[in-house]
Amino acid sequence: MTAEALGTFARTDDDAELRNIARMIREDIVRMLAAAGSGHSAGPLGLAELLTALYFNILRHNPADPDWPERDLFFLSAGHTAPVLYAALARAGYFPAAELATLRQLGSRLQGHPERGALPGIESTSGPLGSGLSQAAGYAHVLRNIDRVKHRFVYAVMGDGEINEGNIWEAAMFAGKYRLGNLIAFIDRNNIQIDGATEDVMPLTNLRAKWEAFDWHVLEVDGNSVRAVIDAANLGKAVTWAPTLVIAHTVPGRGVPFMEYDHRWHGLPPSPAQADQALAALRGGETP
Repeated sequence: MTAEALGTFARTDDDAELRNIARMIREDIVRMLAAAGSGHSAGPLGLAELLTALYFNILRHNPADPDWPERDLFFLSAGHTAPVLYAALARAGYFPAAELATLRQLGSRLQGHPERGALPGIESTSGPLGSGLSQAAGYAHVLRNIDRVKHRFVYAVMGDGEINEGNIWEAAMFAGKYRLGNLIAFIDRNNIQIDGATEDVMPLTNLRAKWEAFDWHVLEVDGNSVRAVIDAANLGKAVTWAPTLVIAHTVPGRGVPFMEYDHRWHGLPPSPAQADQALAALRGGETP
């Protein structure tokens, strides 16, 4: 891997390499879910570029020393998208990739929602939706206003259906009040949730205006472009006077034509035959 040193974390700026990593992560997700026979497909597949950007370019982290005191912190608020996090962690070197095949099995470290302490590199336990931004904002507040640390950043990923939870908006007010410029949050704006389209279940309408009203710096990007995600994070790091919210527009089920845009795949795994079909589609060419 072509790499550039950033602290003790090896990163790559090669777009083709990053796209290839995202493709491999998608293949991992399909194989994991098919082996488990349960789990969520659409969200994890749609987040492959975002997690690739984080773990292979943006985050300061060290897989050889997961508790490195100088690391950035990442919180996956939408815990049901755990397969994409597990695949990114394994590909980054936190644990053997062969362990991905144990997803959701009895005794596995890779359960349906991430658990702090079960695997290296996981900062928080996430299961109940809506709590991740509060956790991230709390850490960011301590780093910025109590410990007075300026070089570490806190990142969070939320689902768009998840932000129906009131706890999200309490955290948004908190982060805006304390001007947490070290907090960069992403909304996976894939427009689906388990019961249908987000705008049918509970309309989110103008998300940008909502978050700006809470004193956040807001960006909107193509969440399936690794470069766009990296550029947004860099812009967010330059804004020191406010937390940054990146609305990442993604395609649910990205890369697997029969899953894309279909809310029914929010909480379904592929069958073995469907997994073979999905892998064939993913191997047909790089996701642009």
